[in-house]
Formats: sequence, structure tokens, C-alpha cells
Amino acid sequence: MAKDAKPAEEGAEAPPKKSKKLLIIILAVVLLLVLAGGGAAYMLLKPDHAEDDEETADETAKPAKKKDKEAHPVFINLDAFTVNLVPETGDQYLQVALSLEVEDVAAEPEVKAKMPKIRNNLTLLLSSKKASELLPKEGKEQLAEALKNEINSIVDAPVKKKKGAAETPDGPVKAVLFTSFIIQ
Repeated sequence: MAKDAKPAEEGAEAPPKKSKKLLIIILAVVLLLVLAGGGAAYMLLKPDHAEDDEETADETAKPAKKKDKEAHPVFINLDAFTVNLVPETGDQYLQVALSLEVEDVAAEPEVKAKMPKIRNNLTLLLSSKKASELLPKEGKEQLAEALKNEINSIVDAPVKKKKGAAETPDGPVKAVLFTSFIIQ
């Protein structure tokens, strides 16, 4: 019986050796796949300097105007306006939040310095509208254009011509964007 016990013990030791070999093989394959995936990701994601040398030389030689065109737009958020509209069928009000798109960062302090006058004139302009004028898309677009012209006339004072007619200046505000528009 002692002889029978030894082979059983040896048999018990043999399977763990096979599982260690199998475990090592599996780990080697997984490691190989991870390295191959990492290498492929590196090759695909790294910038290709050899091909881009000519392009970067061209980009540095171009004037600064291209950089200005590619610059991100600057937005100034205004607090929400809540005004009564001109009554048609009953009391109605408009609540609107605006963002101003300006030419560059230098225009932002200029606009903010005149914010009380801007808010006053925009409140007067908004409260002079009827709900029926503002409901269609065209009405909102016309309102945005009128608001833009009003702000630009405050920031850059209109230039008077010889005949006395004021010319609307091209001010720093490029667009007026509605972030919220509620008529009730």
C-alpha cells in the first residue's frame, strides 16, 4: 500500500506543473497581445514628424492673420431680461437671456464698461415689441440684428455725415445669440 500512496502523491504533483506551464503560456500570450496593442496604438496616435516637417515650415511662414481667423470666438453672457411686451390680447412678458459674440478679448472690457447703458437700451427696445412680432423665426432674427446694432451704437458712437444722418458703425459685437427665449 505504501507503493500505491507514492504514485498518487506524484500524480497529485504532476497536474500543478501542467497548470503552471499553462498559466505561464497564457500570461505570455496576454503580455504579447498587450505589447502589440500598445505598439499599434503608439504608431497610430503619434504625430508623424517626417511628413509634417514641410507643413510646419509653411505654417510658421504664414502671417498672423490666419491665427486670428482660427482663434476661438469670445462670448459675453448677459443676465436675463424680463420685460412686459406691448399688450395685444392681454398681459404678456418676454424673458430672454443673451450672449454677445465679440471680435476679440480686447472688446470685452469695452462692452462691460458700458453695461448699464446697454442693459437700459436693450430693455427699452425689448419692451417696445409685440409677441406676434417675436414668435416667428424671422422676428427673432430681426430682433437679434436690432439688438446688435443698438449695442454697437453704444460701444462705438455713430458717426454723423454732412447731411446729418447718423451712420451705424461696425462695432465689436459680431452677433447676438439667444440662450433662452420665453414669451408668456
